[in-house]
Amino acid sequence: MTVPKYRELAEALRAEIVRAPVGSPTASERQLAEDTGVSRMTARRAIDELVREGLLTRQVGRGTFVARPVVSVPLQLTSFTEDMLARGYTPSSSVLHAGLVPADEHVASVFGLTVGSDVMLLARLRLADGVPIAIERSHLRARLLPGIEGIDFRHESLYRVLIEEYGVRFEAGEQVIRSAIARPADAETLEIPHGSAVLELVRTSVSHGEVIEWTTSTYPGSRFELSARIAPVTVQGSAPRSALRVRR
Repeated sequence: MTVPKYRELAEALRAEIVRAPVGSPTASERQLAEDTGVSRMTARRAIDELVREGLLTRQVGRGTFVARPVVSVPLQLTSFTEDMLARGYTPSSSVLHAGLVPADEHVASVFGLTVGSDVMLLARLRLADGVPIAIERSHLRARLLPGIEGIDFRHESLYRVLIEEYGVRFEAGEQVIRSAIARPADAETLEIPHGSAVLELVRTSVSHGEVIEWTTSTYPGSRFELSARIAPVTVQGSAPRSALRVRR
């Protein structure tokens, strides 16, 4: 079978991209066509394919650049540290806040507490190979976790501490995914332009019928994708469906 010219060109460009630093400019469609002897349409299709794969990114008015690697995160109850190690990244964290705070009305309703009750707030910047990937704000049921505010979470996994130090094992949870615009302070922390699109993953984790953890993770849309396994249902004639839920 004959390989289309644009795919041959895309494959040649891939070999160059893997050696180029993130943010490096690439040739324009016109320059690429002139350098390789193909039509501009062929050059455009090759670049389009690499943009779809996340290897290149287009910036209006500026050009096309080598993109940051996109991190794929599964929809399941695992820690950020486990997810990154499984994908070959070196995870690290910077603690933005760690301490007891009074529960506002919304947090109190999530945990079934009275307004003003103490909850632990752990806010961290999560990085993969030194690149900011997410801001993670975890509220925890402080009553069941005495002394947790004194743990150094720059180097500790929250889930490891919950399991090994406090005997907390989650048997259920819910994760809601929603789109948002980055708050100015978050944009600076994540090193993205103000007004950038972000994805917020809101996770509620339950142990022995009580909410123990309520976490909002803010991810830059350009560095993140979600993955989910799609399993067939058992009812005859029904189509397979995923666990993803769209909020209206």
